[in-house]
Amino acid sequence: MTDKNENVSRLGSYMIKGLLLVSGLIAVGIAVAILFMPDAFYAGYGIDTGANVSLANELKAPAGMLLIAGLLVLAGVFTPRMTAASLAMASLIYLSYGLSRLLSMAIDGIPHGGLVSAAMLEVFIGLVCLLAFTLSRKSTFGARNVGQGDWNAPVEEIVQ
Repeated sequence: MTDKNENVSRLGSYMIKGLLLVSGLIAVGIAVAILFMPDAFYAGYGIDTGANVSLANELKAPAGMLLIAGLLVLAGVFTPRMTAASLAMASLIYLSYGLSRLLSMAIDGIPHGGLVSAAMLEVFIGLVCLLAFTLSRKSTFGARNVGQGDWNAPVEEIVQ
């Protein structure tokens, strides 16, 4: 590999790690806020969870899953063999949240502006992660047989 290709590969590696770091920290931060400070978190969206124990319980259940998924995304920053799986997880998390919010808007109407902004950010992050995942998969075809389940390719091999 030439020096120029190595620099491009290193830059791509840093960009992917940065993307995973940001998307993982957002997911973990939101999950922790919902799990431990739901009243304060949801008050910003005009939602009062304090009086409704069942609502708080219902909101905290998926927050636990979001926390685990966010930690998996963060694992890709520190464990190169987890990069592809982390990108896939980030894509799934953010696109599922964002697209579900858009579906809700189509069915139920437009919610608080903060939730509309959250939907747009989630779709954006999800698409960027999906693009990074897709490009990383394409760059490995020919070099390895990714189609047979080699999801844990080191990032240095993914971004060339």
